[in-house]
Amino acid sequence: MNELTINIILFASAFMGGLAVILFKLKFSKNLKLLISFSGAFLLAICILHLIPEIFSNYTKKIGIFILVGFLLQLLLEFFSDGIEHGHFHTHSKNLAVFPYAIFISLCLHSFIEGMALIDTNHLHHHESNHSLLIGIVIHKIPIAVVLSTMFMAKNLSKIVFFIALFIFSISAPLGLVLATNYAISIENTNIILALAVGIFLHISTTILFESSEGHKFDLKKFVIVIIGFALAIFTL
Repeated sequence: MNELTINIILFASAFMGGLAVILFKLKFSKNLKLLISFSGAFLLAICILHLIPEIFSNYTKKIGIFILVGFLLQLLLEFFSDGIEHGHFHTHSKNLAVFPYAIFISLCLHSFIEGMALIDTNHLHHHESNHSLLIGIVIHKIPIAVVLSTMFMAKNLSKIVFFIALFIFSISAPLGLVLATNYAISIENTNIILALAVGIFLHISTTILFESSEGHKFDLKKFVIVIIGFALAIFTL
């Protein structure tokens, strides 16, 4: 799969997910939460089964450091995004007319780094999980786009502002991929980019999977979804 195709898929998944809020009155629901759980399990499995072994096959101290940096960066981003990345949704009833700049910028930056992780490393070393990682990112991106668009609708933003913001969010991941492709010209640079993304994926996925359900009750549906996510990640490698 070439870079143009990947960029089209990344853009379309986010833009159509957000557009569905208007066209089909799609709302954040328990089913979308299950989709987030699936994406979390899938991304965690991809990290453990492939990305981490791959980047540590050319180990330098920088790799571990950038994984930690990615983890801390995501922790910082969630301070501004209110945890939308892992399924937290708040109506933000106060200041309805105010554009959610902090949330929007943090989600765009998160998406940008996700796109960087999809760099085609075939000319450097074989990256078999590229397609699997794309699947995980797309599945993760759709409910985030739905939540973001729902928030825009709740704030009664004009259609022009809505579509401009949705376009910027949708293009952020492709821009990340383009930047990574143009500037990661060595195995070390590529591994640093992947390490940063792995840190973010580890924070997102573990937060999703280990978050307690309401009343700390065992959630059978979520457990089954997690198993399916792990299994699909194994079979798609």
